[in-house]
Amino acid sequence: MEEILTSTYIKRTQKDYSLSLKLQIVKEVESGVSTITSCRKRYGIQSHGTILNWLRKYGNFDWENQRPYAMEKTPEQRIMELEAQVRLLEKQKAFLEKQAYIADKKSIFFDMMIDLAEKEYHIDIRKNSLPEQSITSAVKKKKL
Repeated sequence: MEEILTSTYIKRTQKDYSLSLKLQIVKEVESGVSTITSCRKRYGIQSHGTILNWLRKYGNFDWENQRPYAMEKTPEQRIMELEAQVRLLEKQKAFLEKQAYIADKKSIFFDMMIDLAEKEYHIDIRKNSLPEQSITSAVKKKKL
């Protein structure tokens, strides 16, 4: 005997959706009763974009005047963000000041070490005078 397997899922086309079904789905999504994904699964709608198009067509949200970015922040939210930014910048400033202080101390320490080495070993580590010109470079300058 052959068993015929039937599936409960029926592939639907755009023409199958009645206006009442579209309005019902739009109402459910806008009221927050269900999400677009749950409506897709419940009613057998293939595309997420289909429901979005219905929301644009039949919904209450003004899609034409929608800003491309999120909603504007309230002044309190903006103040909180700016305060957080100030705290971050103050931390960065303190860190950089500490690094500059350490660099200054290292510079002083290295200068002291060079001075000590010059005194102990009687070696000129720092350049104190201009180097003498080589004979070939002196001849070339005279020709010019």
